[in-house]
Amino acid sequence: MSNDKHLDEKKKKNRQIFGWCMFDFANSSYTTVIISVVYCEIFTQLIVPSSPGTDNPFQWGNTLWAWALAVSYLVVVVTGPIFGAITDYSSKKKLFLFLSYIGCIIATFLLYYVNPGMIWLGFALIAVSNFFFASGENFASSFLPFLGSKDDLGKISGYAWGIGYFGGIGSVVLANTLGEYTLENFGNLKLVGPYTAIFFMVAAIPTFLFLKEPHLPLGMPAKVNYLKIGASRVINTLKDARHFKDLMVYLVSLFFTMAALAIVISFAFIYGSQEIKIQPEHKVAMFVFIQISAAIGALLFGVIQDSIGAKKTFNMTLVVWLITCVLIYFVTEITEFANTTLGRDWTVQWVFVCMTALAGMGLGSTQSASRALVGIFSPESKSGEFFGMWGLSGKIAAAAGLFLFGYIQTIVSLKNAFLVVAAFYLISLVINLFVNEDRGVEAANNFQE
Repeated sequence: MSNDKHLDEKKKKNRQIFGWCMFDFANSSYTTVIISVVYCEIFTQLIVPSSPGTDNPFQWGNTLWAWALAVSYLVVVVTGPIFGAITDYSSKKKLFLFLSYIGCIIATFLLYYVNPGMIWLGFALIAVSNFFFASGENFASSFLPFLGSKDDLGKISGYAWGIGYFGGIGSVVLANTLGEYTLENFGNLKLVGPYTAIFFMVAAIPTFLFLKEPHLPLGMPAKVNYLKIGASRVINTLKDARHFKDLMVYLVSLFFTMAALAIVISFAFIYGSQEIKIQPEHKVAMFVFIQISAAIGALLFGVIQDSIGAKKTFNMTLVVWLITCVLIYFVTEITEFANTTLGRDWTVQWVFVCMTALAGMGLGSTQSASRALVGIFSPESKSGEFFGMWGLSGKIAAAAGLFLFGYIQTIVSLKNAFLVVAAFYLISLVINLFVNEDRGVEAANNFQE
């Protein structure tokens, strides 16, 4: 009888894990199609008027794209910790996740109505949709500590990130049926919003069927001011920061990592198109390489993390990024050297595409490791708040990084502006050396509300 009960509980837990992972699969359609691969180029090159005769005719579009995303992250900065605290106190994590899901779907669908020249409608819808997407990331991540033991969180987080990249592949394959990125084909291209919204909506259904609301016995009076309680709990968390020293140091380190990642995610394909001059065939290969290597990286480093620890794994991913940044910056010189030495005739475009596979490895593993590290540093009763703090650090970083990058690329070349990315990863690595993982886990385990 006890074995049957244990088996039944294991099945329920596995269904919850599957449901949770499917949200990463579903929302990857938004971040991949809209932010990283397709709509970013539509906005910067077709919706925002170009400036022919300049060094980069799409500079104004690049700047507006960066600032639209930065604005959305700033709003998440204000709301994230408060909403996280409210979900902890009221046991409404699933409701908040659902509302963010619906908000992102609606705003994404409405991109259909943005035509060339309608700059500010596009700007607003990108900011709103990304706000709901980023908020949903926080809400979904706050379920992680309830899905398994702290020793298993690395694998579970890695499974979700890995599955998520296959969702990105499926959604981009669908979006690529819309044809070339030209004004003449804009009637088809505008369908990218509805396509992505519907994919997200359908793929996330298992999340709301299988994921259960974790109820915490915090006790709540009949009438309560959620905003006041949310703010109060966040203030108390900050006051208790001395008990979570390693989490706070890590969040500072993570600030610089997330600033770099925000730039990479938002500008990788823009950089390829405008600086490296990649063509459609290169974009397809680049996308496939990044998605597959990112999935492998998330799964591989998730297993490694549970063997050597979250901190060491996170630091390893930063080293991967630093190597990648150096290779991409010198891609022209490396291509010339390789062709001369090996007697080949490789193009810079294809060498760049191959290098992006290494970037994909870092992309999946860094995000997975960062989420798991916050999970093991979080007491269960404050998981919503701490993932709100995770979102706070990450979104402030994304906003700062994108604002800075958007400005710098108007002063120097797009290539030189990307040196900011390498600098951010290096600073993050140095700061994270001061984190003590064992002490951080002990603080989480010993915490009492």
